[in-house]
Amino acid sequence: MARYTGPKTKIARKFGEAIFGDDKSFEKKNYPPGQHGNNRRRGKKSEYAIQLMEKQKAKYTYGILERQFRNIFARANRSKGVTGEVLLQMCESRLDNVVFRFGIATSRRGARQLVSHRHITVNGEVVNIPSYSLKAGDVVGVREKSKSLQTIQDALAANSSVYEWLSWNSEKMQGTFVAVPERIQIPENIKEQLIVELYSK
Repeated sequence: MARYTGPKTKIARKFGEAIFGDDKSFEKKNYPPGQHGNNRRRGKKSEYAIQLMEKQKAKYTYGILERQFRNIFARANRSKGVTGEVLLQMCESRLDNVVFRFGIATSRRGARQLVSHRHITVNGEVVNIPSYSLKAGDVVGVREKSKSLQTIQDALAANSSVYEWLSWNSEKMQGTFVAVPERIQIPENIKEQLIVELYSK
């Protein structure tokens, strides 16, 4: 399966929430897409369907493909912590996600593009792997040649989000990944236990 590049609103309507951030189109049509989307008499979903939808929501939210997601789950499952929480922590520790959280890009898709196009550094070295896993203390910055890019300037100017586990220096255009976030610090509305149950079958 290739990475989804279609309309974000259609996916948001599928899950009944704006998983990609503010979406005026979703607010107008916050019911499932399709011919029968607004039909209130839709059948009750099975337990499997609910679990599958939660996994798909997580994958779309973080922009991760099935094989990558399965590998992350396998690593989380082998860890000492609570599998579901570790799964989300690993997703949050990805370089593309942290670039998005810092406000260097307005979306994870945009953050992934910045990383791939070599605009982002980790500890002073250019890293072009969006899935690169950050560790506590790592410093993520904008490459010197890229600091004048209008898209980055606009994104940072519009950003108002603050996270306890991240520290941003606007003058240097770089931030520190202070620590892996606790589950309570991760704002995504994902029921990770359902994902664990799905993969445990």
